[in-house]
Amino acid sequence: MSWLYEAEVGHQRREGLDDAFTHRLYLWLVDLDDLPRLPAPLRPFARFRAADHIGHPDRTIRENLDAFLAARGMERPARVLMLAHARVLGWVFNPITLYWCRDADGALVAVVAEVHNTYGGRHHYLLDVSDDPEAGRARVDKDFYVSPFFPVDGEYRMRVPEPGETLSATIVLRREGGTAFVATLRGRRRPVTARTVLAAVLRHPAVTLRVSAAIRHRGLRLWARGLPVIARRPVDTGRGLDQLAPTRR
Repeated sequence: MSWLYEAEVGHQRREGLDDAFTHRLYLWLVDLDDLPRLPAPLRPFARFRAADHIGHPDRTIRENLDAFLAARGMERPARVLMLAHARVLGWVFNPITLYWCRDADGALVAVVAEVHNTYGGRHHYLLDVSDDPEAGRARVDKDFYVSPFFPVDGEYRMRVPEPGETLSATIVLRREGGTAFVATLRGRRRPVTARTVLAAVLRHPAVTLRVSAAIRHRGLRLWARGLPVIARRPVDTGRGLDQLAPTRR
């Protein structure tokens, strides 16, 4: 089972300098045990590679996610859905990838948020949604360098329910008792057919490259407006043997 979501991302900065912007894109929701296989002419626009996601590139995405959960004392889920960009014309960038893990009875047992930054690092948060699993509400300490204008501190408050007909997710960064940053993701589901994939590609050409470029362009604008850059520390980079950079291949 696979779906497309035509979506809009919103970013709102509330600390230091008020700033907001939105951009439109499309995302894939895929079953990690049944990744989509498109007609040959469309395959360059939708590739899913382990090297772009969690764990070791020589294993599948599903195997890597299972290993990540096992290392944290969790059993292998019966089903995993992943919301992410596919690799488009050899390029991919996923600011955030979400994984919903369900057991054999259909109960949600884990949500994993995989965050990439524009420096080639990535980090994974195992979200505790046990208090309200279907709403996907969780809190987690920020411990990964993402924006060059925020230090590695504070707390994320997330609402990441598994998408249905609609996609609706919110991530709030709280620092020193106030809201520093809010990211929203809203979208509507579309079936995966050759026609809908082609339409999405034409509406949003080079979508992953454009997302990466938009983030960098916004950063330059904030810097030009006088927002100070917070230097990275080695511990903040998120790189390691199983944290390979999402590069062009």
